[in-house]
Order: sequence, then structure tokens, then C-alpha cells
Amino acid sequence: MLVTAPGSKLRILNEPLYQLLRDGKVAEFNARKPAGAKLDFTNADFRNLELRGLDARGIDFSGSYFRQADLRGVDFRDSRLEGASLNGAKVSGAYFPSELSPEEISLSLQQGTRMRYRR
Repeated sequence: MLVTAPGSKLRILNEPLYQLLRDGKVAEFNARKPAGAKLDFTNADFRNLELRGLDARGIDFSGSYFRQADLRGVDFRDSRLEGASLNGAKVSGAYFPSELSPEEISLSLQQGTRMRYRR
């Protein structure tokens, strides 16, 4: 089950693990996330959320929106971020997938563009 803004692909998921993140319960999310799980958080809304300390391994964030989110120190190397937007997010100390060039990350942070993977 999901909630979508009219005319938007952006979703607010009705999924317990996602709701933990929306409620700022990152440590509880990490504790409940099944080991080796592959989670589908595509096109999800993460605007303005505090996500420091998030275990992002195996999560597909493709097309998600992280405007003004606090992503400091999050390791996204084993996550999927193609098409995600980081406009104004805090990313100090964060790791990104090698498929994303520094230019793509910078453009997304500054202009809100959707990040494209290198092929």
C-alpha cells in the first residue's frame, strides 16, 4: 500500500520499515532490517528526514527524493540511487555508489537534478 501525491511518482510507503525512518527511528530500523535483505524504497519520499546512522545496504532508493535530508556518514555503496535527488541534503562523510560521478552528486545537491549512473 502506498500514498502518492496527485500527478507525482513520489511515494509515501505504507511499509513498517519505511515508517520507522519517517518517524526518525533509524536505530530501530537497523535492528529490524533483516540481514541481507533487499528492500524496495523506489520513488520514496525522504525529504527533511534525519537518516544519520542508516544501514543502507541492499536498499533500492532509485528515483527517491532526499531534499534537505541529513545523510551525513551514510554508506550508500551497496545501495541503488539512480534517479534519486539530493537537493540541499547534508552529505558530509557519506559514501556513494561508484556508478555516480562526483559531478552528478554535485549537480543533484545544488540543482536538484536526478542522478544518472555512468554506463
